[in-house]
Amino acid sequence: MIPEIGHFALILALCLAVTLAVVPLWGAWRRNLGAMALAPSLAVGVLVFSVIAFACLATAFLQDDFSVRVVAANSNSLLPPIYKFSALWGNHEGSLLLWVTILAGWMAAVATFSQQLPTVVLARVLAVMGIIAVGFLSFSLLTSNPFERLLPSTPADGNDLNPLLQDPGLIIHPPLLYMGYVGFSVAFAFAIAALLGGRLDAAWARWSRPWTNVAWAFLSAGIMLGSWWAYYELGWGGWWFWDPVENASFMPWLAGTALLHSLAVTEKRGLFKSWTVLLAIFAFSLSLLGTFLVRSGVLTSVHAFATDPARGLFILVFLALVVGGSLGLYAMRAPTVTSRIGFAWLSRETLLLFNNLVFTVATLTVLFGTLFPLVMDAFELGKYSVGPPYFNAIFVPLMALLMPVMGIGPLSRWKQDSAARWRAELLLPGLAAVACGLLLPLFGQGYNLWVALAVTLAAWLVLGLARDLHNRIRSAPSIARGLRRLPASYWGMQLAHFGFAACVVGAVAVTQYSIEHDLKMAPGDSETLAGYRFEFLGLARVEGPNYLAQEARFAVTRNGRPVARLAAQKRRYLASGSVMTEAAIDDGLFRDLYVAMGEPVGSGGAWAIRLHYKPMVRWLWLGALFMAIGGLTTVADRRYRRHRAPARAPGGREAAHGTPA
Repeated sequence: MIPEIGHFALILALCLAVTLAVVPLWGAWRRNLGAMALAPSLAVGVLVFSVIAFACLATAFLQDDFSVRVVAANSNSLLPPIYKFSALWGNHEGSLLLWVTILAGWMAAVATFSQQLPTVVLARVLAVMGIIAVGFLSFSLLTSNPFERLLPSTPADGNDLNPLLQDPGLIIHPPLLYMGYVGFSVAFAFAIAALLGGRLDAAWARWSRPWTNVAWAFLSAGIMLGSWWAYYELGWGGWWFWDPVENASFMPWLAGTALLHSLAVTEKRGLFKSWTVLLAIFAFSLSLLGTFLVRSGVLTSVHAFATDPARGLFILVFLALVVGGSLGLYAMRAPTVTSRIGFAWLSRETLLLFNNLVFTVATLTVLFGTLFPLVMDAFELGKYSVGPPYFNAIFVPLMALLMPVMGIGPLSRWKQDSAARWRAELLLPGLAAVACGLLLPLFGQGYNLWVALAVTLAAWLVLGLARDLHNRIRSAPSIARGLRRLPASYWGMQLAHFGFAACVVGAVAVTQYSIEHDLKMAPGDSETLAGYRFEFLGLARVEGPNYLAQEARFAVTRNGRPVARLAAQKRRYLASGSVMTEAAIDDGLFRDLYVAMGEPVGSGGAWAIRLHYKPMVRWLWLGALFMAIGGLTTVADRRYRRHRAPARAPGGREAAHGTPA
């Protein structure tokens, strides 16, 4: 009965979404305040019924209702309860329901926290989000019903959840990633609403900017957790492989980063309006493209879910309609709202424009590398593989070009600046950055030119941020008062840029200084790696809640002093018989020691063992965490809560809503 309630709730959510997509948009066109006023209530209604459907499917998983096909295929009675719950989104149908529920949550949040917007703007925004919800709810009900029954032949037990997904990473990573993916629908909806109203101004950018920051922050955190999860779960010690499905989440992040900076220019100076709208369309379109790549069956990846071509066709048609329709509207409206405000070549606007170009080129580079093999294969032109050498050869120089500009940007002035002022402000930070690049790598595993360059650029960025902070508080009566009067958006920028610098140093250091040994080891053997001695103490048999494991135990010492005890495992899951590696990691701020088991080798208890020394790998994830916190911090800025709806003109019209849709 519970699955039927969930199915019915999903149908009701679709009905409300159709109403939301049609009635408020009609009201905006006809200037019917009653129809427009329905939008917030309809958005909340979609959320209520989506949550009911989600709760019903969660109940089916927790109660081991194997009459539900998706439960039987992705759960098991031996599975720990926490993984039974997270198994809900460890499959195509359930993850799509999570997507729909998060989309409904974003719609309800916009309806709740944007009451200060003009009624016509809010109605258009929610109607556009309603159209997106109609597409995904239809996709779920027509091709991916999560409540489909296996009656009358109900299995006695389930097939089990993929062992790769039986990890705390599954509990956190997909929801955060989807919060970012789906969150860009808000920026997209604001952009389309602005085009419909024919009014692209600073107010539109100010309304859209906090929502975009939050979506970008969640996506940053989701990508960071995905990288960390792959690092310790897959057993190969890597943090990024340029896998097509990894790229599917990275492309919206790159486009979203460009969008954040472009929105800042549109809000502050009224520039780049058409370009900002195009970036909003681009970012959300890449989110939809990522959905297509993961769920269409065109990719084979540990991240991919669906293999049904019909599902891929549905998403492809929906993607074409959304992207084609929005670009068609952009083509009609954008020429009428171009900016006529000028700026000098030496100005903050120019630097932010360069930022946009770099991130856009980086996005297109990743897009080309991801789609090229698929296109060639689709036209039967051969099998091609685009791997890390291509991406690194193009992406790394682009980031190296970007960082000098990032160091100048916070110190530069709007509209017009001068090289003499830049030189006066940045000479000392520049010299200090070069000194850091020359000296700090000497404390590593030998001097390395690439590490020296990364340290120089990161120090340049951080010292530029420090100089800007000093300039802003030096006229205050006290340091404390000066710090308190800085807006939250400024602190968000500082945290995000600092996090980016940390990521760059971590990525280059771990790439250049990593040491890996693959060898055969038996109990009693030892191996020295980067000054650390790994001694194989022995094997133990371990019983888990739903698996049996062979555990290899190691003692790690340095210069005769104990450092860590590590226990890597080779697990065999009872329900599916799948065998998985669980790496053992001694983590630290400046290095990780990493042990993973391979396969048994010969007799005598010998195993294939992989030992890693990973310097500064944690800086990658700490940097991404700082970026995510920075994105969320900007939302606390008071100016984003000062919007007031304009006074209504006679006849029920609002004075500042633009032209009819």
